[in-house]
Amino acid sequence: MELIHNGIIVNENLAERGFLVINGGFIARVGKGNPSEELIDVCDTVTDVEGAYIIPGVIDDHVHFREPGLTHKATIASESRAAVAGGVTSFMDMPNVKPVTTTLEALDDKMQRAAKDSVANYSFYIGATNDNIDTLKQADFNRVCGVKAFMGSSTGGMLVNDAKTLKRIFSEIPAIVAVHCEDEDIIAANRKDLVEKHGDELPVTMHTAIRSEEACYKSTSRAVELAKQCGTRLHVMHISTARELELFDPSNKNISCEACVGHLWFSDEDYERLGNRIKVNPSIKTVADRDALRKAVASGKINIIATDHAPHLPAEKEGNCITAASGMPMAQFSLVTMLELVEQGVLSIETVVDRMCHAPAKLFGIDRRGYLQAGYYADVVVVKHNDAAHTISDDDVLSLCQWTPLTGTNVHHEVVLTYVNGHKAYDHGEISNEINSRPLKFIRK
Repeated sequence: MELIHNGIIVNENLAERGFLVINGGFIARVGKGNPSEELIDVCDTVTDVEGAYIIPGVIDDHVHFREPGLTHKATIASESRAAVAGGVTSFMDMPNVKPVTTTLEALDDKMQRAAKDSVANYSFYIGATNDNIDTLKQADFNRVCGVKAFMGSSTGGMLVNDAKTLKRIFSEIPAIVAVHCEDEDIIAANRKDLVEKHGDELPVTMHTAIRSEEACYKSTSRAVELAKQCGTRLHVMHISTARELELFDPSNKNISCEACVGHLWFSDEDYERLGNRIKVNPSIKTVADRDALRKAVASGKINIIATDHAPHLPAEKEGNCITAASGMPMAQFSLVTMLELVEQGVLSIETVVDRMCHAPAKLFGIDRRGYLQAGYYADVVVVKHNDAAHTISDDDVLSLCQWTPLTGTNVHHEVVLTYVNGHKAYDHGEISNEINSRPLKFIRK
């Protein structure tokens, strides 16, 4: 048994001094205050965290680990290691790889790869197309986190634009339908107009004009309306505008949404400094949009904070607004970046833990993860607060792509320990090569 003590346990909207006991891969006990001498004596390992925060492992419901087919820029092995270094103990990976994960065979292949190489717990979305609804219905949604549908715009060749098929997906899938919402017709019209006015070499500052607020709002409103008609368990990914927030009612438990770290941290004012490093789909929007998203996270209108972790090689990020790849690596620094918003008084640490740990577990129905409770898997993170800030640089990056849009960002928190199923996957800068991860299991109601 291992005793972790002398820390601040942040769990279920409380932050108080306490201790935690891990035994056999599970949490055996969570207690307030100091452990008894008797408990200390019976534990094989006693870890004094010296006042650091003890939180559940982060569950990232939105990553692109690029395997198979795109392993020149990332692999399950490399990105899961970057994830645990950032306190992410479980991830759900997207289907736009090569080949796309739109068959049961492709799904099984990714599961086998993760079982061999991932140091973090894992699950995978199966991707929707215009003609694979029967395959989707055959998926085992006790181990598959959900169906990913690209509505209106696709970054991976999985555009679902057949109305009848989309309605069947929304009506017949007995699990979460996660959607990317941008309207391709609006995007295409915006792009054509700007090219006609300014030529092909559009600067990245025009990315937001192409992938506009209207493109997001139109597609998201369509998804929400269809979900209400069909009774879908809908999850709208990477909300990027204040206007979209009008579409969500926290009392409707069937429809949830997430904001990604990039949209909560950056604004279009950062294009001048960071350029293509922050080119993502949906695009980074205005300061007003960013601030509205932050308020919606604080209020609970936005349910989950995710990353949309999407690495590309530096050479792939070169070019102009149209040619540079969209996407950025975020998992390694997602937790400490959001804790910087706590430092700034924007969010509370209890809110960050809820949106990054509790809410993903609850909304996806993950079996015994996301909370610090006796009997739950011991996915535990110890995060230290430092008075002196650390400046993130590309040299810190563990992702295979070797860069971060957060270069130059000062953070006051540091992940020092990450336990995955009771095993130290990350320990003060050292990543264990032992595979102790498990596939996520989902309890469907």
